[in-house]
Amino acid sequence: MGRLRIGKIPYMNLFPIFSTLEKAADCSAYDFIDGVPLFVNRLLRDGRIDVSPSSSIEYLRNREDYILIEDHSISSFGPIGSIFLFSRRRIEELDGATILTSSQSETSVALLDILLRKFIGITCVLKSSDEPLERGISSFPAYLLIGDDAIRAVKGFSLPALGGNVSPLTVNSGSSLLHIYDLGENWFRNTHLPFVFALWIARRDCYVREPHLLVKFKHDLDLAKARALQNLETLSRESPMKGMLSEEEIVSYWKGISYDFTGEHRKGLELFDQYAVELGLIHPG
Repeated sequence: MGRLRIGKIPYMNLFPIFSTLEKAADCSAYDFIDGVPLFVNRLLRDGRIDVSPSSSIEYLRNREDYILIEDHSISSFGPIGSIFLFSRRRIEELDGATILTSSQSETSVALLDILLRKFIGITCVLKSSDEPLERGISSFPAYLLIGDDAIRAVKGFSLPALGGNVSPLTVNSGSSLLHIYDLGENWFRNTHLPFVFALWIARRDCYVREPHLLVKFKHDLDLAKARALQNLETLSRESPMKGMLSEEEIVSYWKGISYDFTGEHRKGLELFDQYAVELGLIHPG
């Protein structure tokens, strides 16, 4: 038997899965490679890893190269709690503005573009950035942050914006107001479907090369998900974010995430694909 190279995104949303996987399964044939979504996507696309939780837009753009690991995703039926647009203007007043966007993910940027153009009817220039929120928002009217960076930014305003909250939130930021929009919630409000941020996918050539190892990994991943969701309280005490968030906040955040991939998730993914094609964000094959 060979080895399986697995992309590992070190965000809090995947901590329960990876932590449980590494404890509950025999991982002796797995090599874990850390990276943010954009980096992991590139590794998978280039064949430098075999399987990973990858951005849904990566799968949609290159689906001929991948197979889905069924029953797994990072999705939300409403607020996701870690994909936020921070804006000094109301979102409807951003037409023509340049918005900074996290350099770590393409799916969230595409989702923002769809929300702006398709649902609100405005067009903005989206500019990738690694600037911290405070510096970016001082020069540009809005900034999209994702993952743990977004959670830390919201927590900096002393807001419990983790799973189940209603946006937009409005807070005082220096001498001005700052509006905070949860992109998962805005998608669900307009579509009544979940948004699929990431999927577990494997390269097709890996399936040909190591079919038995991928079957084993699917079994291990199923086990990890089931056990993780039964032990969120325990896992919250081990989370790297426990110094910033309370155990209750961490569990609330995880409970706001759907780790499944059902027929409803597939409908949401297909609608995202349809809108992305219409707006030229994905080129149909």
